[in-house]
Amino acid sequence: MPNFFLDNPDLVYQFDKLDLREVVEMTEEKYTQAAKFPEAPVDYADAKENYKKVLEVVGDLAGNFIAPNAASVDEEGAQFHDGKVTYAKGTKAALDILSKAELMGMILPREYGGLNFPTTIYMMAVEMVSRADASLMNLFGLQDIGKTIAQFGDELQKETYLPGFSSGKYTGAMALTEPDAGSDLQAVKLTAYQDENGKWFLRGVKRFITNGNGEVLLVLARTESGTKDARGLSMFACYGDETVVVRRIEHKLGIHGSPTCELQFNDTPAELIGQRRFGLLKYVIYLMNRARMGIGAQSLGIAQAAYEEALNYAKAREQFGQNIYSMPVIANMLIDMNVSLQAGRSMYYNSCIWLDLKEKYEEQIEQLKKEKKPFAEVNEKLKEATRIIGFLTPLAKYYLSEICNKIAYDGLQIHGGTGYMKEFPIERLSRDARITNIYEGTSQLQIVAAAGGVINDVLFDIMSKLDGQEYKGNLTELLNRLHEMREIYADCLKYIKDKRDGSYQEIAVKNLVELYGSLYMGYLLLDEANTNTNKVLIARRFILNSLAEAMKHREAIKSDVYTDVINADTLLK
Repeated sequence: MPNFFLDNPDLVYQFDKLDLREVVEMTEEKYTQAAKFPEAPVDYADAKENYKKVLEVVGDLAGNFIAPNAASVDEEGAQFHDGKVTYAKGTKAALDILSKAELMGMILPREYGGLNFPTTIYMMAVEMVSRADASLMNLFGLQDIGKTIAQFGDELQKETYLPGFSSGKYTGAMALTEPDAGSDLQAVKLTAYQDENGKWFLRGVKRFITNGNGEVLLVLARTESGTKDARGLSMFACYGDETVVVRRIEHKLGIHGSPTCELQFNDTPAELIGQRRFGLLKYVIYLMNRARMGIGAQSLGIAQAAYEEALNYAKAREQFGQNIYSMPVIANMLIDMNVSLQAGRSMYYNSCIWLDLKEKYEEQIEQLKKEKKPFAEVNEKLKEATRIIGFLTPLAKYYLSEICNKIAYDGLQIHGGTGYMKEFPIERLSRDARITNIYEGTSQLQIVAAAGGVINDVLFDIMSKLDGQEYKGNLTELLNRLHEMREIYADCLKYIKDKRDGSYQEIAVKNLVELYGSLYMGYLLLDEANTNTNKVLIARRFILNSLAEAMKHREAIKSDVYTDVINADTLLK
């Protein structure tokens, strides 16, 4: 009987090494929640044990119930008839069993029926669900809708919406994108207006809305007439009632179980979430950062599934009197896949901790303000966490979605012709993988978002601390390779800055982001290898490959090859 938690040694390793003490203490209000809720932990060890039990349940459901139905969900897909969206049979069954297992409110407060888990633990569950069925993640992973209401809604709104999310009665959707407002959400035109009694209503169209048929929608709308920028936008919650018309669902390459809807709002009753004019500037940024981290977990899950399929096929497939797993060229591909997965997973769950810390510091400061207590010390911690997660979020989304596509591509290649056939799961996984580096911000936009952090060496203190540790045996040689990479990074950064050409910097920064991200992951893996011998070969392979890539990045940046892009009109005629 498969268990997608217990049969993934690297995921178990990342869970075991998690240090969430500070996060959990804040989440559990210094463990005073145990006095109000019998299921609440009494200390950190109790909390960690509870998290593990729940992850084992998710792993069991993912491996034995969700994954076996993934092919039929892909074939049937979400359906649209007479203006109504229906899920595939396997999707409905999965949502039902996840609801009965009380897993649909993992990150919501206990007073509203949730489990009150840190985001880091929730993302481990998202990874496993994604490994089983990537399209289901787009429903299970929308718990962030409820989380946003919990964070910014008033008490009545929390009481109205959150119990429905926790029980599984409601699924949600974030209705942001419009036909003329994709990544540029400042261009949103859907309007919100008030009647004579001050009640809000929504009118307009949204497009490419994941699970737009959900029961509760968070909608970005323009409240300030005459405005054309972010300062005129506010966030609203509404029910997907008869005033919200699903005009169509998209026919997509992959993730068929997840309906992508075009919506028309016809004077839909709505409630303002938080303050007017902060819809994009505060609430969407909060929601999108969490959504991008969710795509990171989805990418890990798909990549893990693709790797497992390729590994098992290579061991079973015989050619020329031997299984193809024995062929060095195939073994090399599989090693690279595994190394990329473990490097990405290490970086990802370290990033999740910073996300948890940032959000908990914000909550702590709000509470201290209410109590009129000093918060300068917590504010300094918040500044650091905000700076770091501001870089790690786009880095995680970029790196994980790109390796997801690469691993799925290579997994299909290892299958040869059979992988191109629908009878094999790798065909579906390859299609599902393709969306990960497109939605919630393309890879190119993640590069732009990460550029400032790289140019400012935002992880300098973290990497310096790891650099200053004492490393065992031949790990010191790998540390020297990381030193070489840091020198290459410094050299490239100086070259870009000295060039004083904004256009060149914008183009060349992709190389710099990849170099810097690999440097950070190299330090994380070296740190793991220092205490876990199973990680030594992973660290060695990753660091040596990354050093070679760093040299390539340096040559690309310093050869001025990108000056051609500045003259693109001439080249592309």
